[in-house]
Amino acid sequence: MRAERPDAATTPPLPVPTRRLRLRHPARASTLPLGALANVLIGALLGALLSGCRGAETPVYTTQFVAFDAAVDLSIVGKLKADAQAASAEVEQDFLFLDYATNTWKPGPMARVNALLPKGEPFAAPPSLLPLLQQSQALALRTRNLFNPAIGQLLQLWGFQAAEPECRPPPSASAIESLVTQAPTMADLYLDGIMLQSDNPAVLLDFDGIVVGYAMDLAMDNLRQRDIHHAMLNRSGDVRAMGDRAGRPWRVPVRRGSSTGVLGIIDVVGDMAVFTSSMHERNFIHDGQVFHDVIDPRSGRPATGLQAVTVMVAGSAAVADVAADALMVAGLEGWRDVAARLDLRYVLLIDDAGTMHMTPPMAERLELLDDGADVAILQPEAPSDRGGADD
Repeated sequence: MRAERPDAATTPPLPVPTRRLRLRHPARASTLPLGALANVLIGALLGALLSGCRGAETPVYTTQFVAFDAAVDLSIVGKLKADAQAASAEVEQDFLFLDYATNTWKPGPMARVNALLPKGEPFAAPPSLLPLLQQSQALALRTRNLFNPAIGQLLQLWGFQAAEPECRPPPSASAIESLVTQAPTMADLYLDGIMLQSDNPAVLLDFDGIVVGYAMDLAMDNLRQRDIHHAMLNRSGDVRAMGDRAGRPWRVPVRRGSSTGVLGIIDVVGDMAVFTSSMHERNFIHDGQVFHDVIDPRSGRPATGLQAVTVMVAGSAAVADVAADALMVAGLEGWRDVAARLDLRYVLLIDDAGTMHMTPPMAERLELLDDGADVAILQPEAPSDRGGADD
């Protein structure tokens, strides 16, 4: 029996990933692709800023592993080394499994799902991916499909399904238009128990815009089950933290729009996530023009008008992950509606001229390192409703 489409008049609840992943992942190389080496160096710098000075009495365990093509730093506060090591090993295992399970360009569960979706017949989806799929459907609806994991064919057309995008000519206008016209969205997926199907052959799933945040949320839930309440995860400057660092806040650097340095610091205490989306994070250059991987589903082309977006969200790195990209797509003209639909208070937008546009709460929390920066304070506004993409 076919499940109903998400109701455009209501906002479905966001499922929270609480299940521990116990499946073993295939062996993976621990080396980084060449394009990610810079992120390792930046991560080391950011990790130093995040860590600060170790308390004299409270133990702080730190470790690093590679997942999602980047270095991931984990700090655990207030636990004996053996307990912290056991917890960090479990976090690494979960990250690596999700990395494998959601990889769209190597054989695995995601490749199987994408091979079966165009056939239009129900099939058993991997149960471990169902909470991620459901949360993605809910967030796609709330962002009016500016976050749209169903546009995997567009990402492949641009060459962004690979670990390292190639410097090649952009796709033809006709090829882009062909996929945009078919308008694949998460509402084209039907879920009945574990049975999944789609009636739109243009749907190809790619969870790159949410899976890192989702993995961080899962990790924090699992750490809490181990009675760990003070920890921080950092992947390439995207952070999920809970509690504090031995009585001091976590110091979270925010990178410049050019991605060449740190523009400011946010002190984080409690259950918070800070994520940044940038045109300089994953891209290729052709004829002197930068083409980045934050694709606007409405045009089929990279979003324009903003260099970077940083958001801080309470309680969910998945929402922060989605929000940063969705605001990049919405731009200066449409960010307020998306921010209100996702209940965002802390927003920083950096436009093409380098001007920083901030909500008042973000302006209060961000400690700028450049006193001469061009800053505009913008008030968010409530959307007319919390409906779907077509209201």
